[in-house]
Amino acid sequence: MFSQLTDLDLRLIRVFLAIVDAGGVSPAQVTLNVGQSTISTQLATLETRLGYRLCERGRGGFRLSARGEQFVDAARALLDAVDSFGMQARNVGRKLVGTLDIGMIGHTPVSASARISDAIGRFRSRDQSVRFSILVRSPGELEELLLNGRIQVGIGYFWHRVPSLEYTEVFAEDQFAYCAKGHALFASAGKLSPEQAAAHEWAWRSYPLPEAESSTSPRNVTAVADNMEAVAMLVLSGHHLGYLPGHFAAPFVEQGLLSALNPALMRYRVAFHMVTRTRQHRTDIVEAFIDDMKAAHALEVNA
Repeated sequence: MFSQLTDLDLRLIRVFLAIVDAGGVSPAQVTLNVGQSTISTQLATLETRLGYRLCERGRGGFRLSARGEQFVDAARALLDAVDSFGMQARNVGRKLVGTLDIGMIGHTPVSASARISDAIGRFRSRDQSVRFSILVRSPGELEELLLNGRIQVGIGYFWHRVPSLEYTEVFAEDQFAYCAKGHALFASAGKLSPEQAAAHEWAWRSYPLPEAESSTSPRNVTAVADNMEAVAMLVLSGHHLGYLPGHFAAPFVEQGLLSALNPALMRYRVAFHMVTRTRQHRTDIVEAFIDDMKAAHALEVNA
């Protein structure tokens, strides 16, 4: 077992995690840029230092042992702490030092992405040394990541409210009902009534859409999806009607592949929010980014 952590131990731990991320010793050669025999020797050295086997490898493939699975979590936590200490040590005296983990939904409108980029630019102009980490997830996943502390800021569409989270509207998006070329309604698209469209097969979102209730109440939902790419695929099949963001559908409309059923009547607007933990659970880094997001979106900044 480790009695004292050394630089060698840290190097061996990084090698081990590279093997885990690559899925085995052989594929890790590309990541580590060393030969398989060297990697195997380093892994064996780490296991000797620990006093137990971390994984099975060989003809049967790569598989973590029970202790190996636990060690992965401990190793990642250790290296995160080492990296965080290094960053803070290098930037003593800076006002904002640390990390900012942001989660977003995919395919935000170009104008909205530009404003988020503006907020990041404003933040980077501060006296700071902050590492950004940005990931793309579904709205439900973003809420879960916020609640368990994996991210500090979420940006997306949220159809319900969690009491321990704070929601600030940052932009809105218009959604329109579409049909595809080859659908029975394509020739009449543009002037259809909600009643005419409701009886046809629809692709609907797998989560609640309260904003859509006033525009269309389809009686024949035969497909569900949790993201716009999947809805688009179903609509483009020619067998389903469905709602898509106008900016996302525009290229398909220009190619003659999609047509809006009735842009004046069959539409709804959804608000997108920046979501964080409540004020007492936010760091100075998060507070600064919130201020910059509000400034970029010309929103009132609370005192």
